[in-house]
Order: sequence, then C-alpha cells, then structure tokens
Amino acid sequence: MKLLGNIAWLVLGGLLTGILYWVAGLLFCITIIGIPFGVQLFKIGTFAFWPFGNEMEFGAGQPGCLAIVGNILWILLGWWEIAIIHAVCGLIFCITIVGIPFGLQHFKIALGSALPFGQSISRK
Repeated sequence: MKLLGNIAWLVLGGLLTGILYWVAGLLFCITIIGIPFGVQLFKIGTFAFWPFGNEMEFGAGQPGCLAIVGNILWILLGWWEIAIIHAVCGLIFCITIVGIPFGLQHFKIALGSALPFGQSISRK
C-alpha cells in the first residue's frame, strides 16, 4: 500500500515538489554559509519524494545546541512559510475523503519542515 501511495504521490505533484526542494538546496550550497540550509532542503526534498511509510523525527540526543541554533535561524529567515504552505495544502486535501491520505502526508512534511535541523528520515 505504501508503494501505491508513493507512486500516486509522485504523479500528483510529489515529484515536482521534491525537485523544487533539491533545486533550492543546490542554490543554497553555492555558498559556504548556505550549505547547512541546503542540506536541510535536500532532506525535506527526499522526504517529499517518498512520504508514505517514512517519518521525519529527532534522533537520539537531538536537537542539540547546533540544531537549536539552526532551527532558530531557519525560522527567522522565513523558512517557516514552507510548513504553513504544506499545512494549508494538507487542509485542502483533507476536505475530500479521497484526499485524506495526501493531506496527512502534507502534515508530516509540514512538521518536518518547521524544524528540520536535528531530524532524520526513518522508515515506519
């Protein structure tokens, strides 16, 4: 079932979403200062490709000091908008019964993109 969900997700916009995250990550990796943010965008993009059956969660001992500072910078620089956009998309998808699984995946991406530093992708 996870495989079918991921294939439908890719066809209905997940591929484009993941590619856009990766392109933004590449642009951020051009500068040394932007590399940590680029790595987080790659992580979110990878999660956006295959959200069914995966979770973004804090690892053992996370968030550490650097992750907290990174998450504060992430929020101050306006990346919280990603989380809001995914939350709104999740609400829109959840209006219909057919869209509820996709809405739940948008909520997972919203939670992961709100505070990405210190989180890792794990399989359920």
